[in-house]
Amino acid sequence: MSRTPQPPRQSTDIRQASLIEAALRLAAQRSPADITTGDLAAAVGISQGAVFRHFSSKDAIWIAVIDWVATNLMERLHAAVHSRKSHTSQTPHSHDSPDFHPLAALQDVFIAHVDFVIAHPGVPRIVFQELQHAHDTALKAAVQNLMQQYRALVVGLLQSAKAQNLLAPGTDLPSAALLFLGSIQGLVMQSLLSGDVQAIARQAPGVFAIYVRGIAAKETP
Repeated sequence: MSRTPQPPRQSTDIRQASLIEAALRLAAQRSPADITTGDLAAAVGISQGAVFRHFSSKDAIWIAVIDWVATNLMERLHAAVHSRKSHTSQTPHSHDSPDFHPLAALQDVFIAHVDFVIAHPGVPRIVFQELQHAHDTALKAAVQNLMQQYRALVVGLLQSAKAQNLLAPGTDLPSAALLFLGSIQGLVMQSLLSGDVQAIARQAPGVFAIYVRGIAAKETP
């Protein structure tokens, strides 16, 4: 009697991607701290022991999740900036080119981040939870590295705006970058409290308009 053939084992890369996707999906529903490896295993249809054939520990899974977030979020944000460049000219140019409007690009980055959160609502829960820890961990370091990349992108756009005399005199660029990030985090926090992630999309344009009025150069009467 022939045995029923077993489905082929999936590669580690595929399983890791499936576990990362499951972690993001479950984090949108409840606290990441409450998600067990058993939950992740059930979500992808494998045994709990099989999880550890693809990740060395639960922390390794969450670090992989943050790495995925960092790669995909930053790609989306940089794409928003490059898309703004392509709208102004058929040839690439630097942030300092007069054909490139850095404050418009900054708005594109703001909206792109909001769209990312709407698509992956579990991400803020993961980030906020890890940053609350008083002690240093590899996961917290991964989150901090993501934030450093993000700040560098925003400061670069603000520097371009300053070079084009688009900012109010005396604008402190690190503080302006901090306020930019804080505005998005505030929107996200309100959405977590209300349970209405879609509200971010409705509120984001108005919040950014207030932000940019605070840093932009005032027109001469």
